Amino acid sequence: MKGPNRHMRTEQQALKVSLAAILLVSVLGIGFGLVSGSFAILFDGVFSLMDAVMSVVSLTVAGLISRSVANRLSVRTQNAFTMGFWHFEPIVLLVNSVLMMGVAAYALFQAVSALLSGGREVDFGPAVVYAAVVVVITVVMGVLEHRANRRIGSEFVAMDVKGWIMAGGVTGALLIAFVIGMIIDGTEAEWFMPYVDPAVLTVVALVLIPVPFSTLRKALSEVSLVTPPGLRKDAEAVAEDVSAAEGFDDYRVYAAAQGRSRTVEIVFYVPKGLPPRALEDWDRIRDTVEGRLGGDDPHAWITVSFTTKDAPAVSP
Repeated sequence: MKGPNRHMRTEQQALKVSLAAILLVSVLGIGFGLVSGSFAILFDGVFSLMDAVMSVVSLTVAGLISRSVANRLSVRTQNAFTMGFWHFEPIVLLVNSVLMMGVAAYALFQAVSALLSGGREVDFGPAVVYAAVVVVITVVMGVLEHRANRRIGSEFVAMDVKGWIMAGGVTGALLIAFVIGMIIDGTEAEWFMPYVDPAVLTVVALVLIPVPFSTLRKALSEVSLVTPPGLRKDAEAVAEDVSAAEGFDDYRVYAAAQGRSRTVEIVFYVPKGLPPRALEDWDRIRDTVEGRLGGDDPHAWITVSFTTKDAPAVSP
């Protein structure tokens, strides 16, 4: 699988390859779903189509972030988004997670309704062909993206891998169910055939609904600017060292993470009446903080400021 991996060397390349595969699966799902009469396959196709739309959005945001860091945006765009585009990343992941859970919940409702109304007749021949082909596609894409993301380290690609895992699980369950449906055709268990499609869709939907929850929770915390404990601990350690070394009275740390970005603001409270310092000396302190917290990370936004005002009281 080394050959295809050369087309996934960057985040955007990985998402583009994935998008092409998702569109293929979507077309197959909708087409075979209509031919076979299987709502489970139709759901699989619609789910893939929704995933394709979100992949386009993810690809757009990833491109904006990349061009923003490299200063390759138009002056008008840069002036409109002076804080960058990092904040869109958790928003996209949040929307994607909610949509996945919502579509799965709707599929569950439809499946239960079909079970209660006597099931649904399905042509299992085309259904098995579809499921077998798509299982191969999902396994190959999941493995390729997972391997590529070991090097890329993208939240978008990681979410995409989860999508392929979910799709593979759905289609694998469909394949097993459709094969069972073909086997029982003409036997004493033939009465169960109309229930195969809605039954497997019920199981799949129940499994899929909670899968995006961890991504949803993380994205929601980032959108809400909840401070990551690890980032705050690191920033406070640096602030404590600098404050002690420079003789400052106190400091305050403000930190947040949004997608791949890490935003840290440190305010140092300087004693009043100190002799003036050259600006180069203050810049030296800033460079020390930025070097320890941001290093060469283009997605780190570190702000260091100084004041002689009294530090605000901190609630216990």
